[in-house]
Amino acid sequence: MFTPRKMGKAFFVNSGSEANDTMVKFAWYYYNALGQPNKKKFIARDRSYHGTTVASSSLSGLPTMHKKFNLPLPFVLHTNCPHYWRYHLPGETEEEYSTRLANNLLELILKEGPDTIAAFIAEPLIGAGGVIPPPATYFEKIQAVLKKYDILFIVDEVICGFGRLGTMFGCDKYNIKPDLVSLAKGLSSAYLPIGAVLVSPEVSEVIDSQSTEIGGFFHGFTYSGHPVASALAIEALKIYKEINIVDKVNKISPKFQDGLKAFSDSPIVGEVRGTGLVIGIEFTKNKSPNDFFPREWGVGAYFSAQCEKNGLIVRAAGELIMMCPPLIISPQEVDELIRIFGKALKATEERVQELESQLQ
Repeated sequence: MFTPRKMGKAFFVNSGSEANDTMVKFAWYYYNALGQPNKKKFIARDRSYHGTTVASSSLSGLPTMHKKFNLPLPFVLHTNCPHYWRYHLPGETEEEYSTRLANNLLELILKEGPDTIAAFIAEPLIGAGGVIPPPATYFEKIQAVLKKYDILFIVDEVICGFGRLGTMFGCDKYNIKPDLVSLAKGLSSAYLPIGAVLVSPEVSEVIDSQSTEIGGFFHGFTYSGHPVASALAIEALKIYKEINIVDKVNKISPKFQDGLKAFSDSPIVGEVRGTGLVIGIEFTKNKSPNDFFPREWGVGAYFSAQCEKNGLIVRAAGELIMMCPPLIISPQEVDELIRIFGKALKATEERVQELESQLQ
């Protein structure tokens, strides 16, 4: 129940950043054990977020994670962000868009040399980088490319894992078959720091069988698998099972999603996107994916302040508003959330109209 597929072993850490950093070393160790030491490069995606260590910041596809830090490190490559609304070509269907992105990934692999690529890393749904669900058939096509060229598929489940999307893991929702998986946040319901890397049987068996030849997997942190955090995580998992957390999410998420997607008609809302209990609402001019309000207008910040004034905390990243409410949110709380959201949106629409009138 608590792994996205039958996994071989778990390696405990203290955060999602540490988990993703650790998966880099697992992949390198794995290919060294197979006698393929040239497979060192990682491919990540633009707009992805994987943490703040040197390696996980490099994997992230956000410019702010790289500027002023001399990142990304040379072993990290980036490919397209799978945001259909923003990047599809005129007349291009979601499936055609997914095919184009898979072909772009293939071209990158062939350009760099398949024998140099260790792994591809992805969030099932891009979280902090914009709440971006994958387009239709995306992961099916991506996995076919990775399998053909013996490239590990590493999945970052730090945000999506433990029910957020209406399945226990994002891998379950999008039919992903991972080789390595990073976990954190929901592993302990965030009450204490703990994270983990799940290792598939195929990878763990190679590591186990070759460790006597090339040496053990010498890696870890002082507080990895701390007994207090571990005990709390066990209790959290028990509670998830007792209350059927996935069922709770599936019962409440239509009310949450439908209530907020009803605001798509607003003249300042470009797109509302999400699934389960995660959603992103993006403000744009003329409802266009690439026509933005002037930064100095601070539309997202103004909306966020209006929400907070009325008792709702949202995350504003520029003109993108993101929400990940507690998985045990009640119907009454969803109603209140939507009411406050609507009130803040109306105030923001009026503010935008005022600013636009000043330009005339």
